[in-house]
Amino acid sequence: MADVVNTDFCQNPIIRDIYTADPAPFVYGDTLYLYTTHDEDKLINDFYTMFDWRCFSTKDMVNWTDHGKIFSLDDIEWADDRAWAPQCIERNGKFYLYCPVHKKDGGMAIAVGVSDSPVGPFKDLGYPLVDEGDWNDIDPTVFIDDDGQAYLYFGNPELRYVKLNEDMISYDKEVGVVKIPMTVESFGKGSHMTGTTYGEGPWFYKRNGLYYMVFAAFREGKKDESFGYATSTGPTGPWVYGGVLMDEEGGVFTNHPGITDFKGHSYLFYHTGDLPGGSLFHRSVCVTEFFYNEDGTINVIPKCDGVSKI
Repeated sequence: MADVVNTDFCQNPIIRDIYTADPAPFVYGDTLYLYTTHDEDKLINDFYTMFDWRCFSTKDMVNWTDHGKIFSLDDIEWADDRAWAPQCIERNGKFYLYCPVHKKDGGMAIAVGVSDSPVGPFKDLGYPLVDEGDWNDIDPTVFIDDDGQAYLYFGNPELRYVKLNEDMISYDKEVGVVKIPMTVESFGKGSHMTGTTYGEGPWFYKRNGLYYMVFAAFREGKKDESFGYATSTGPTGPWVYGGVLMDEEGGVFTNHPGITDFKGHSYLFYHTGDLPGGSLFHRSVCVTEFFYNEDGTINVIPKCDGVSKI
């Protein structure tokens, strides 16, 4: 990783020696772990060329440790392409990394890597956790509620979820895969396939009793993704659209939110094409600090130069 010139400030993009995207922050103890995808330098068929997942960690938001490749398509015998946006969570001393991949002779499905450490190595289950036989099963986001029930949301163009069992590697088959109603009231009027702004990349979390669903959004008249958000008083909705969280300016075609509180600060991670050679297929992870309003709403968050040391 590149040296930090000013030890009191982390300049965006955070990772400067490889192309990274789809940031997924995870706080464990006194450390923030950041899981990312990896855009390869050399493209195949002028498309997203992504074979593995990376992990970085920090204790102060300025000094980052590179843990390298922690999971890859080589570890998943039943998959052959598209190591896309992951998220990690801990339960009962195990760490679970949920990753969308392309099945051999199939569509997209969600794999799970399991490890005894947040930095891996992760071992694949040997089969997909979610596989509906279509292309919707991407961008998993996982959350364990206060009552112990875990949820895995995912999806493009529809938002769907499953109720995970306590083992975190299976889900309640009686409930099955639940499709969230894709309404303007929930996700705003937009230009994606459902007629709403919701596109992909959901990020699900809870704060002060309010549930948040942040997502990559397609607004009317815009060609690149912004961020939108919705809130609910329950983990499965009904969702109420809250507005734009980050606009499209200065970004690339895709974006992916990752939100967490860390040592008394709130952070939004995202990606741009800001590194030299950057493009829609060569992206770079960034971070900005933001603040909640007293009622839990969030104003539009601007992209920034970086964050200060804590």
